[in-house]
Order: sequence, then structure tokens, then C-alpha cells
Amino acid sequence: MATTWPPRTVIRKSSGLRTLESALYRSGLGPVAGVDEVGRGACAGPLVVAACVLGPGRLESLAALDDSKKLTEKAREKLFPAIRRYALAYHIVYIPPSEVDRRGVHVANIEGMRRAVAGLSVRPGYVLSDGFRVPGLPVPSLPVVDGDATAACIAAASVLAKVSRDRLMVALDAKHPGYGFAEHKGYCTPGHSAALNELGPCPEHRHSFINVRRVATASGTRLVTEFKPAPPDQARGNGWGKMGAGELGEGEGRLGK
Repeated sequence: MATTWPPRTVIRKSSGLRTLESALYRSGLGPVAGVDEVGRGACAGPLVVAACVLGPGRLESLAALDDSKKLTEKAREKLFPAIRRYALAYHIVYIPPSEVDRRGVHVANIEGMRRAVAGLSVRPGYVLSDGFRVPGLPVPSLPVVDGDATAACIAAASVLAKVSRDRLMVALDAKHPGYGFAEHKGYCTPGHSAALNELGPCPEHRHSFINVRRVATASGTRLVTEFKPAPPDQARGNGWGKMGAGELGEGEGRLGK
């Protein structure tokens, strides 16, 4: 029996970072977009989601591309401008802590992926998401387990999201000194926990996380649930997606810098 293509189940293994995308392009299902998030497990700072489309002829220009978690900070910073240069399209979305608290981290994650794909200047023919399904996309999609180590477009999205978020957390460290955001990027570390206990939560902390809520309750800090402005979304070109007015956030259509 012939194998159905594209596959209808979660992809769990791949023979290379470019194999899956190349097969989709050969099947006439391009452009292929990858989408990934960074900051899901952090108790402070935004959830950052990126979508990226890499043309089949541009993969060789990004030979060093890999899962952002496997790359050094220096390697990610070097790849960041190269990805933006060679990508057919990309879009970066920032979900602020208040929205993560209001929606819940998983729902906010899914919504961020929808926004990132909708903000692409090129309408993808297929979307590969890292790890889990993204319902509500207007084009076919497939979740890929360990997608940032399996598909080049997801790996590129992971680097865009990681570098963007890390840079923002360094800026927030200057705005909210004492927490060590530049070092741990908002994740739960012993040093972060000690600072949180000493200083109490700042506006960048997620009260939906038990460690933050516990300290906030003990210190009498009010739980903030209203939305705060997030950094402008970063994109190459204007989005094709039919999202509601204002859903893509400030800066929609700006050329990424």
C-alpha cells in the first residue's frame, strides 16, 4: 500500500534537518512555514513565537542552522541576521505575561502560533509546528516532535524567537534590576527564586506560576490581569492572514531590523 503524503499523523523521526521540507516542496506543498515558541516554561517575561519560511534554494546558505537549544549564544546571534536575510518571510510575536496569565500558557502558545503564521508576508502552503497541533490555521499543518531538530524552517523560527526573547530579557534586566533577568532570562533558577522572595514580583512576572503567586500572596501584591503593551511584532512585509483588527499587535507589517 502506498504511503499517504503528506503524512496525517505526528512526525516523530526524520533523517535530516532539511529532508521533511524538501519532500513537501517536491510534492508541491510549499511554501513551508515553521513555527516555534520560546519562554513557555519561564515564570517571567513574554512568550515569544516566531514563524519562518525558508525557500528550498536557501537552505545551503544556512548550513549552521540547528535547534536553538543546541547552539551557543554566539552561534545564535550569528545566525539571527542570516535567517532574516535569507528567509522568504518571517514574523515574530510577543505575548506579554498578563496575556499568558489570562489565557493560560498553552492557549497563549497556540494563539501566538496562529498570530505568527497569520503575520507572514507569504501565504504558506503548509505549516510545520514544533511539538503539538495548532488548530484554526487556514492551511494544512503537521506537528513535529522535536521539530526544531527535525525541520529547518522550525529551527530557523526557534532561533528568531530565542534571540528576540533573550535580547528583550537583557533590556528588562536594566528596567527591573535585582532579579537577574539578563542571566536566567526569566526561568526558575535558585538565584531567581531568591530574588523573587526578597523583592517580590515585578510587572514582568507571571502570576499564573505557583512560585510567583505564592510570593505575591505573601507580600500582598495585587494580581495584574489586564493586558500590557507588548513589544511590536517584527515581520518582513505585511501579513496575509485574516485576523481580527488589533489581534496581531503593534507594529504589524514592519520590516524586521
